[in-house]
Amino acid sequence: MDTIDYGPLTPLIGTWTGDKGMDVAPEPDGPENTPYYETITFDAIGDVTNAGKQTLAVLYYRQIVTRKEDNAVFHDECGYWTWDAATGTVTHSLSIPRAVTLLAGGEYKGETTADGRTVLDVAANLGDEHWGIVQSPFMRKNATTTAFSHHIEVGDGKLSYHETTTLDIYGKIFEHTDGNELTRVE
Repeated sequence: MDTIDYGPLTPLIGTWTGDKGMDVAPEPDGPENTPYYETITFDAIGDVTNAGKQTLAVLYYRQIVTRKEDNAVFHDECGYWTWDAATGTVTHSLSIPRAVTLLAGGEYKGETTADGRTVLDVAANLGDEHWGIVQSPFMRKNATTTAFSHHIEVGDGKLSYHETTTLDIYGKIFEHTDGNELTRVE
């Protein structure tokens, strides 16, 4: 039996599916709206100890996003969510195959929705010494990610999220947004 305290990450554990997603992405001639469905799997992998002083409870996740229009996968993301009970910190590390990786974090404040779902908020910014963004030279030159925020509400078999990736692309600043409502399937 797993005795790890995953704290506010506990309700994420499992597999989730949703078909109400909307991706609003930048294109040279204006935003592109793409309806999508997806599967996100969160696996509890235990805890890790850093420098003999910090213990983190860790979830591994993978998110596969598919366009409704043609059933083509257009986003594949993986990473970790961690919980540091000693400091009340939630961390989201992610990597996408566009040569962009980031480490977003935030303090868990015990916030819940009116229906009792757990609220998680994390953010990262380019150049931030704590919660930062790393990207390839090509991406820095052509589609720089300057900020990222992720808001999740989870509980009672429901998960909804909204995330914003701020990009400097096509000579302007664009807020690339994604959001969906998912249901636990296992």
